[in-house]
Formats: sequence, structure tokens, C-alpha cells
Amino acid sequence: MQVTGIYVALATFLVIGLALGVSMRRGQVRVGLGSGGDSTLLQRIRAHANALENLPLALLLLLCLELRQTSPLWLHGFGSTLIVARVMHAFGLWHSAGTSIGRFVGTLLTWSAMLAMSALLLWRWLMVGG
Repeated sequence: MQVTGIYVALATFLVIGLALGVSMRRGQVRVGLGSGGDSTLLQRIRAHANALENLPLALLLLLCLELRQTSPLWLHGFGSTLIVARVMHAFGLWHSAGTSIGRFVGTLLTWSAMLAMSALLLWRWLMVGG
């Protein structure tokens, strides 16, 4: 779990940074629950929530691969792709309520990494067994 721990720590910094942005904006616009109609607050809420919707499963996949003794090179490739993707997505959503290259590429990379990790886990299970 040494490699996965690095990416769990980095993901935690990202999630806390996004949560801090939500909290700061809540204080600025004096909204305690929901977005209060403030589009900037809504964007920040969604950036934070989207990270929390994707990171747990992706990190669990990474951990499963590490427990299956997958090469650290693969683990770092998946982990770094995941973190870069989530930062790109958050940055894109933070700065634009509409479509953005950051959101698009961030989503594409996140889903690609998750699908690749899932496929690798299943392939290894089929080839090596349980």
C-alpha cells in the first residue's frame, strides 16, 4: 500500500483544497446550505462533489492493483494520471460553469484510468485466478 498511499494523500490535499474554496465562498456570500443562487459557489460545490464522486472508487481500484502486486510503474502511471485528471477537471469547473477543456480532458482521463484499472484487474483475475 506504499504507492497507493501517495495518491490517497495527494487526493486528500485536493479534496481539502476544494472544500476550503467552498467554505471561503460560503463565507463571502453568507450561504450556509446549498448555493443560494450564487453560480460561483455552485461551481465550487460541484468541483468538490465531483472529486468525491470519482476519487474513492478510483483509489480503491489502485489499491486492489497494488495488492495484486502490480508493477509500481503501472501504479504510478495510473495514480499520477488520476491526480492530474482530477486537478484539470476541478480547475476547469472552478473557472467555467459551461464546457471547458479542463473538464473534458479531466473527465476523459479519469474515466480512462478507471476503465484501464478495472480491465487490468479483471484480466489478471482471469489469467492468474482469484
